[in-house]
Amino acid sequence: MMSPSTSVIHRRRPRPPLDTTIHGQQMLSDPQFFAEQFLNSLQFSMLLFLLAIGLSVVFGLMDYLNLSHGTIYMFAAYVAFSIAQLGGSFWVALAVAPVVAAAVGVSLYFLLLKRAETGGHLTQVLLTVGVIYMGTDLIRIVYGDLPKGVPQPESLSSAVNLFGILYPAYRLFIIAIGLLVMIVLYFALERTRLGALVRAGVDDRATAETLGIDIGKVFALVFGIGTYLAGVAGVVAAPVFGVYPGMDVSIIILVLIVVVVGGLGSLKGVIVGSLLIGFADTFGKILLPQFAMMMIYLVMALVLIFRPSGLMPARRFSASG
Repeated sequence: MMSPSTSVIHRRRPRPPLDTTIHGQQMLSDPQFFAEQFLNSLQFSMLLFLLAIGLSVVFGLMDYLNLSHGTIYMFAAYVAFSIAQLGGSFWVALAVAPVVAAAVGVSLYFLLLKRAETGGHLTQVLLTVGVIYMGTDLIRIVYGDLPKGVPQPESLSSAVNLFGILYPAYRLFIIAIGLLVMIVLYFALERTRLGALVRAGVDDRATAETLGIDIGKVFALVFGIGTYLAGVAGVVAAPVFGVYPGMDVSIIILVLIVVVVGGLGSLKGVIVGSLLIGFADTFGKILLPQFAMMMIYLVMALVLIFRPSGLMPARRFSASG
């Protein structure tokens, strides 16, 4: 997955001229341009959050490194494309594709991933990397190699005048989706029995199981919620970034960085990590385009040097980290 300032298809670009950084700084001195890039960064951060929260909770709760999380995101994007091709609306795709993605994700867990639950991180990585390759090949067999497009809903195809700035309504919709999920997750984790069970499992799984909590069922439910949110991210990202084989690999690296920077199992950590990486990616491409990826890894390196467990690791999964 790429940030809003990049194209759908990866192309090798020539090295930028020496004055690119100066030009980027001059553009950022324009308040309107800065505001647009700020919103672009926020939109990209919300997509990272939708993907990272499920991966972070699963890793924090069950110590399971599921690299195939991005494959569910790609699968949902292609389901949205198929629905659009069959004449369905974007809203139908948004309602159906995440549910299908969650069903596939949970089935994949019970049929395959669960077998490696106690096999250690190396076994989990090898298994889920295999799932990535299989998923990508299946997509290529069914849809081919060429990028596909999913149309935006007509009701969100215009621009909104936001404090004197014309900004695409659809991208504001993505920001709103991310913020809504944050609020819902906060109340679900702080005010519901499921949230208490998840917090107990993250804090001390052995004690929770001793008290009679079926952590296996909790994990399956959390896994389903995480894959559902990955499906939501895939659908809402499709009209902006396009749909293409390998989009799962390009996003899972950034998602893993978000999880490492924020800290495992922490809602607040995922929020902060998503914002840091989303802003570093977008503004890095403007200020230092020749070192854009280095900006992201620099953020991660600095966090790991001073906070090896992440900015807000959670023994207790809550909004307070």
